[in-house]
Amino acid sequence: RVAVMAMDAVVNTRCGTLRGTEADGIRTFLGVPFAAPPTGANRLLPPQPVQPWPGIRDATDYGDSPPQVAPPVSAGFDWDTGLSGGDCLNLNIWTPSAGAAGGPGVGTAGLPVMVWIQGGAFEVGSTAAYDGRNFARDGVVCVVINWRVGADGFLFLDDGHANVGLLDQVAALEWVRDNIADFGGDPGNVTVFGESAGAMSIGVLLSIPRAEGLFRRAILQSGAAHHVLPALAAERIGRSLAEKLGVPQTREAIAAVPVKRLLTAQTELKTELLAHPDPEHWGHDVVASLMPWQPVIDGDVIPRRPIDRIAAGAGAHVNVIVGTNTEDWKLFLAITGVLARVTEEGLSGTDSIEGFPPPASYGLPVRAALEAYRAHYPGATPGDLLAAVQTDWWVRIPAIRLAEAHSNAARTTGAGTYMYEFAWAAPGLGAVHALEVPFVFDTLDTNARLFGPLLGENPPQELANAMHAAWVSFATTGDPGWPGYEPASRATMRFDVTQDVVNDPRSWERAQWEGIR
Repeated sequence: RVAVMAMDAVVNTRCGTLRGTEADGIRTFLGVPFAAPPTGANRLLPPQPVQPWPGIRDATDYGDSPPQVAPPVSAGFDWDTGLSGGDCLNLNIWTPSAGAAGGPGVGTAGLPVMVWIQGGAFEVGSTAAYDGRNFARDGVVCVVINWRVGADGFLFLDDGHANVGLLDQVAALEWVRDNIADFGGDPGNVTVFGESAGAMSIGVLLSIPRAEGLFRRAILQSGAAHHVLPALAAERIGRSLAEKLGVPQTREAIAAVPVKRLLTAQTELKTELLAHPDPEHWGHDVVASLMPWQPVIDGDVIPRRPIDRIAAGAGAHVNVIVGTNTEDWKLFLAITGVLARVTEEGLSGTDSIEGFPPPASYGLPVRAALEAYRAHYPGATPGDLLAAVQTDWWVRIPAIRLAEAHSNAARTTGAGTYMYEFAWAAPGLGAVHALEVPFVFDTLDTNARLFGPLLGENPPQELANAMHAAWVSFATTGDPGWPGYEPASRATMRFDVTQDVVNDPRSWERAQWEGIR
């Protein structure tokens, strides 16, 4: 198909007029502000309303990314950290043109809306890595949002402010509620979807009062509702950061520190944590994840552990898909070269393994667990065993627990719960973390930035067709095309070159972690 030359697309929003671009039946608006710049008096504080602008605002280029440390090798490839800047609370929108099939103005109802929350260990992230045009091609308004990461987003000082990065996500969803109809979307039919820390964020959003009513459906890819820090551990991190900066342990003092110095201090703190993962100093939850910046159970924004609130009924009216990749956490061991260097002694130790949490930190009776995993995976190397334990602890068991909790709570509401496993193996890697993202976005043909280098040559387009269509179907109707998850059968869609539904495919792992995770 011959591309049509891009032309201007103009939309009026509550805060002013935006000029984007229109080509090939898709209108694109980039760098749209959903909150005021978190600089000056707004630094390290909850997001403030965006101020109306005069005239027409250009929305043809990506906006700033949030301030962030340089991503580690284990985080993947191109994060566009060079776009970092102060006006970072912005989002990108792809929507069908008015004359396109299914576009606004065709029919009487607005289009389904999908809002992507990106991952990055709560430390890095850039919207420029994600292209939503193929969702728009298929009749969906796709929105990709920025949110503050690192200390900017998750500094906790027990001072009445917490989880401002999570509140950025809430503010973006409120903006979508108030403005997305101007782009052809239905504010009553919003699906949030995200991967890794983005999915973990959605697990929190499902559980918190401030996000109630902002989305109708949720898709969690390789992340669920377990990863939050207790207030005491988070306050230790905040105190350590203030000490490294040489300033009082106050938000005002830390906010006055230049951004570059703050990021340097964050890097120093992370380096120290990796070198000395002492639970007595950092807290067990920090050592188990080696993620110092996470959502915090502050008693206000996050009242208590998200998985517990979901089990008690929070989010029971929301339709949910949750899933993982078969060898999810193997990615980080493989691309850093650690996979081949893990030894039996290292598996049994209490020290971190070249920048990865010590096996003992996962809370399993380590010796018995390793014996069980060796018996279950008789041909596995020590590195493969570590990858299996990490995959189960980080994402697989939390995903199963979320499906269990949500399906039980949703029995009285009629909301659906669905589970999947992404099983297609990339050459030389396996079905690892983040590999499913370009299939979900259907961007294999563009060698998607950030994830494209994982795919090898000729990744299966038929798998992208199937997975992308399932996500679109779910966002449109609430039904992705396979049976719901029930404790009796635990139906799980396995995505590979061919797709099939498997009942309870992870029964051994589920039983192994019962009462532990």
